[in-house]
Amino acid sequence: MLEKLESAEKRYIELEHKLADSELIKDKGQYQKLAKEFSDLQDTVKKYRQFKSLSAELADLDNLSRKEPPGSEMAALISKEIPQVKEKIASLESELGNILRGEDADEDRDVVIEIRSGTGGGEASIFAADLFRMYSKYAASKNWEVELMSSHSTEAGGLKEVIFSVKGKGAHRRLKYESGVHRVQRVPVTEAQGRIHTSTATVAVMEEAKEVDVVIDPKDLKIDVFRSSGPGGQSVNTTDSAVRITHIPSGLVVTCQDERSQLKNKNKALRVLRTRLLDKMRQEELAKMTQERRSQIGTGDRSEKIRTYNFPDRRITDHRVGVTVYQLEKVLEGQIDEFVDALLAQEDKRLRQ
Repeated sequence: MLEKLESAEKRYIELEHKLADSELIKDKGQYQKLAKEFSDLQDTVKKYRQFKSLSAELADLDNLSRKEPPGSEMAALISKEIPQVKEKIASLESELGNILRGEDADEDRDVVIEIRSGTGGGEASIFAADLFRMYSKYAASKNWEVELMSSHSTEAGGLKEVIFSVKGKGAHRRLKYESGVHRVQRVPVTEAQGRIHTSTATVAVMEEAKEVDVVIDPKDLKIDVFRSSGPGGQSVNTTDSAVRITHIPSGLVVTCQDERSQLKNKNKALRVLRTRLLDKMRQEELAKMTQERRSQIGTGDRSEKIRTYNFPDRRITDHRVGVTVYQLEKVLEGQIDEFVDALLAQEDKRLRQ
């Protein structure tokens, strides 16, 4: 652990010098990337420096205690202070251990989740709606706050796409492994011959970006407003409140139309855009990793089939950890802790190796 912390502090000092370079500031993309890395390291380095300071203080107190005569007033003061310092050191050790395992950042980070219907037409959109309901129920069971940011519904009651944020302690830690392809096997209501169809929906779980994470130049944005529309093209309201934001450098496009206020839609669209840009940076970093690292859980590979929901057998299988349960109805009601706990345990075991 100490080697990792020393390395983090060394990198922090290096970044501190780089960010003070006026030439780097001219390169907006690189500056933003390094500023984000510097910000991420700040809390870890601060706690590590406190740990080193307290460790030095403890060593000084031990030396003084050996020099003071037993029973003296100074010896009594030192013997009282040593346990207090040790307690502070133990607390910092625990916090630093959690940070190195990624738990600390996860606890306080909000997430934005995007669910899109995949192969399977109308049945896929219905499944996407099922997943949205499942995650909403799960969030409610954890007392997390869910905020709908954008949705595109279908006439059959499904969802082509839904984007929502989840805010609450532990939200990122417990939802981050949901990214990937979810597959459903069931007989559609419209299937007269009772044949099982296979459909998919993709889930992307992203840390919600803060303004300090991604700085967007207003000159890089193309903003269009238009009239909101619902499934089948009918008008949702009579004002041009829907907002479409195009980030010209990356080509990313975000549309929000659920709010009646144009300003609210614009603010939500900017939040989604900022989050997608941060996620894009991380996905590019992921692509540079070794095949071994990419094969591990939690890498955020969106093309990987992670879970199958089989309705005829009431069976759900998570293919990454080999966990199968036969309580499909309960899972769709938001009871997914069995999968989440297994994924967290496997990742924690890997980090401890």
